[in-house]
Amino acid sequence: MKIKKILNNNAALALDDKGNEIVYTGCGLCFQKKIGDEIDEGKIEKTFVMEKPNEQFKQLVSEMPYEQIQVADEIIKYAGDMLNKRLCNNIYITLTDHLGYAIERAKTGTVLRNKLLWEIKNFYKTEYSIGCHALDMIKEKLGVTLPDDEAGFFALHIVNAELDGNMHHTLETSEVISDIVSIVKYTFNTALDENTLSYERFITHLKYFLQRAEKREYYPADNVDMFNMMIKKFPEAYKCAIRIKSYMESKFPEEITDEEMLYLVVHISRITDRK
Repeated sequence: MKIKKILNNNAALALDDKGNEIVYTGCGLCFQKKIGDEIDEGKIEKTFVMEKPNEQFKQLVSEMPYEQIQVADEIIKYAGDMLNKRLCNNIYITLTDHLGYAIERAKTGTVLRNKLLWEIKNFYKTEYSIGCHALDMIKEKLGVTLPDDEAGFFALHIVNAELDGNMHHTLETSEVISDIVSIVKYTFNTALDENTLSYERFITHLKYFLQRAEKREYYPADNVDMFNMMIKKFPEAYKCAIRIKSYMESKFPEEITDEEMLYLVVHISRITDRK
């Protein structure tokens, strides 16, 4: 593999047999190298294949300190292992870039407050725990201590990569989930036990519920008899689901189906069960 462009002393750009751009990184990978030289495969530590040219990523790799790129890569790998899923490749840009600016802020004593930290802690517990682990890695490997707010920001980048969406959508999703939980609390005039499995399932259901709303792909109404039975058995949960329906239809144009209402009633009845 021959070097097409030297990004810095630790990163090189090359082309594979299909013409895809590949960014190789490794400590001293391009030391005393020039364009057209063969890449020393023994020094390659990470390979990034880009089906479409991405100038932003190449610029990021060329400008950021190599050790920061290494740590960002370790955080992303840890996140993928913890979630047992492949994350959207865009996270290599967004999270790495965020890490660089977070370190710059820390060095100048600037703290960026995360206004959604409570929502992130409660609605994306796994991702937040990954964010906290990321702070430990950054402190250990880079000697920089970041505030808890940054754990929340890292968690949002991970959630965004899970959903393969954009950060605006991820932030909006967090706000909508918070509003729906507030509707449940208001309807039943009670606090919810956030440490129960039922609550965790409800939050997970809401995440995918919002994805379906965004795509206008609500579940079709297939369980009419079950739906009628559940609204009679759990009238308060159904009353709450009606309020959620009204709220959702003010946000998204598609009318919520009875099938979606059925699932809402089931989850609401579980998390508000006082027995």
